[in-house]
Amino acid sequence: MILRLLLVLNFFPSIQVTDNKILVKQSPMLVANNNAVNLSCKYTYDLFSKEFRASLYKGVDSAVEVCVVHGNYSHQLHFQSNTGFNCDGKLDNETVTFCLRNLYVNQTDIYFCKIEIMYPPPYIDNEKSNGTIIHVKENHLCPATQLPDSSKPFLALVVVIGVLTFYSVVVTVALSTCWVKNKRNRVLQSDYMNMTPRRPGLTRKHYQPYAPARDFAAYRS
Repeated sequence: MILRLLLVLNFFPSIQVTDNKILVKQSPMLVANNNAVNLSCKYTYDLFSKEFRASLYKGVDSAVEVCVVHGNYSHQLHFQSNTGFNCDGKLDNETVTFCLRNLYVNQTDIYFCKIEIMYPPPYIDNEKSNGTIIHVKENHLCPATQLPDSSKPFLALVVVIGVLTFYSVVVTVALSTCWVKNKRNRVLQSDYMNMTPRRPGLTRKHYQPYAPARDFAAYRS
C-alpha cells in the first residue's frame, strides 16, 4: 500500500504560484509513532485579515474530510472533525498544523491540505498539493509471559513448604519464650526461699559436771 501511495505522490506535479491560487507545501511522508502525528501545511498567503477555511482530506480522491478549522484571527479558532478523527491543531502566519491522535493502522493513506479564502471576495483556494503519506505503525505489545502447567505443582509445593516453615518458626519462638519465662520464675522462687529467716540452733553443748564416783565400801568399814 505504501508503494502505491508513493507512486500517486510522484504523479502530482509541484504546485506553481498563480494569481488566483495559494501555494501549499507538505512533507512527503510522516510516520505516526504511538498512533499520533502532526502534519504541517505551509502556505504562501496572508490570512490575517481574511475569513478562511483550512481543512485536511484523506485519500487519493480527497473523499474524507479529516479535520477542519473555519474563522479568522479575530476569534478563537477551534479544530474539529465530522468523520470520527481525533484532531486538534494550531495556526500561525505561514503554517497550519493538524494534530491527529488515536490513529489506526488502516488509516495509513495520503492526506491533502486545503486552504480557502472565504471573505472578502474573490474566493481563492489552493491547487491540489502533492500530499503527505501518513504511515501508521502497528504497536507490537509483548504478550504476558504464561507459566507452563508443569510449574504450577512446583509453585504449590513451594507455597506449602513456606507456610509450614513460617508456622514452625512461630511455634519455636513461642515455646522458647514460655521456657525462658518459666525458668525465670523458678529462679525467683528459689531466691525467695533462701531469704526466709530460720530459728537459731544451739551454739553451745551442755555437759554434765564431772563427779567422782563414791566408794560406798569405805563407809561400811
